[in-house]
Amino acid sequence: MKKSIIVTVLFFIAVGFSALYWFGVNLDIYKHLAFLSGAAAVIVSTNRHWIKPLILAGVALLVSLLYYLLVEAPNALIIDLILVFTAIVSIATDSTRIKVTSGSKEPLWIKPTLLIITFLFLAVFVFLPLYTIFTQAFAKGTATYFAAIRQSDSWAAIKLTLTVAVICVPVNTFFGVLLAWAIAKFDFRGKNVITTLIEVPFAISPVIAGLIFILLFGASGWFGGWLTENNVKIVFAIPGLVLATAFVTFPFVARELIPLMQEMGKDDEEAALTLGAGGLQTFFKVTLPNIKWGLLYGVVLTNARAMGEFGAVAVVSGLIRGITMTMPLHVEVLYNEYLFAAAFAIASLLTLLALVTLVVKTIIEHFIALQRKRAYHAFE
Repeated sequence: MKKSIIVTVLFFIAVGFSALYWFGVNLDIYKHLAFLSGAAAVIVSTNRHWIKPLILAGVALLVSLLYYLLVEAPNALIIDLILVFTAIVSIATDSTRIKVTSGSKEPLWIKPTLLIITFLFLAVFVFLPLYTIFTQAFAKGTATYFAAIRQSDSWAAIKLTLTVAVICVPVNTFFGVLLAWAIAKFDFRGKNVITTLIEVPFAISPVIAGLIFILLFGASGWFGGWLTENNVKIVFAIPGLVLATAFVTFPFVARELIPLMQEMGKDDEEAALTLGAGGLQTFFKVTLPNIKWGLLYGVVLTNARAMGEFGAVAVVSGLIRGITMTMPLHVEVLYNEYLFAAAFAIASLLTLLALVTLVVKTIIEHFIALQRKRAYHAFE
């Protein structure tokens, strides 16, 4: 059996045991078996000679289960820590088998040491928080989890978050493409200034960005009097959330496309224009196919930031339940009210969205790499 098949089977076994633990069958043995399967998948995928480390993992499991039975500690983290440490050691020892590049005087212990430190850091600051979110979300059972999501304020926050994202992403995509096309394909006075201004939303704190819209459209702001007279609500309403989110997410598409379009050059567009194609025809037939993966990459990043934005929308929302509270704001309110199960339930949805975004981002990066590889070979 090929190693890839073994890794895939072990991965799905780990997912299955995790599902059994989280969705009501609240037995710690399923949690530990999920850790074992995941650790075994890591060991098999990273080691060329994986039989010996797999035996080591089996010994670690045996020791862990003996500890579990003798000490009678249902939540003993020592079991999971042993399995995770086994996987880390497997990755580190595997790296030492790689031959040192000729002429390199790097000591052999540096690479495994750095890998161990990196994985320990990731375990503490990435994997453990993710595990805690889902564990706390299902701590009181599946019924409580779905009841928290179906609650009216929670459902309103979910719909508002999706609504803001649906508005902001296409708008920022449209203007991001136009801006990138103008900067990459044309020379004009003030081009460097505009390129610098694209970075402003990243340089300004999101809280300050929200405050800017309060000063512009609030009751005491520059346009506040006119808006009040005409009964137009910007801040403490959905338009304010859209403006604040659009501001902080604006640079992603443009920043992704500008270097890509500059690298492509103008030859393809000039050839299409020479053959009689119009401006829009050139864009849709020539430019867009060449930038489609970079564009999709920027859209994914924009969507992720739009749904997870907290600082800017917190200032302009007014925290009105069921009206101006997005999912991140709703999580904070629930947590401050000591409704931990509900808070972690909504947080788990945001986490799932983030993980899906990460998967999509990885797939897009793969296709971008393939596109560049094909372009390189075509150039040769």
